[in-house]
Amino acid sequence: MAFEIERRFLIKNDEWKNFITKKTFIEQGYFSTHPNEWIIRLRAENKKYKLTLKKPLKNFTSYEFEYKIPSSEGEIIISQLNNKIYKERFYLLINQKYWVVDIFKDKNIPLEIAEIELNNEDEIIQVPNFISKEITGEKIFSNFQLAKSPFSSWGKERLSKYLNN
Repeated sequence: MAFEIERRFLIKNDEWKNFITKKTFIEQGYFSTHPNEWIIRLRAENKKYKLTLKKPLKNFTSYEFEYKIPSSEGEIIISQLNNKIYKERFYLLINQKYWVVDIFKDKNIPLEIAEIELNNEDEIIQVPNFISKEITGEKIFSNFQLAKSPFSSWGKERLSKYLNN
């Protein structure tokens, strides 16, 4: 059984750029219609396609199952999906831990989110200086929700709740 255990954070400065090991561009399209169901997405990254089924369990643990699909089929499928996100993903190595920073594009500019995957929920991490606020479990920041309700459509009240702390 596949589990994903991750924590997510907003970013306050560009210090993370000192830790980049590689970068890529990601396009994700969603089949799902409700965040409490299984989230089903298709991800395109480096001309490779993965179909992912994801279901939140508790705290910051989810079931996650991924399946590679042929590029020719992935291109057709993703071109027909309406709920999409686009982001540049930067891979970082900080204190022997792997982090990713997603710089969202299109309707989710200027959102920037850092993530770290953990081995278990009790794992202790050293939070880097570029982190501003933890958003783990905040569904409004899930990629699925950002595809349906982009960051650029959020009102001032909603934005201030997260960005003025």
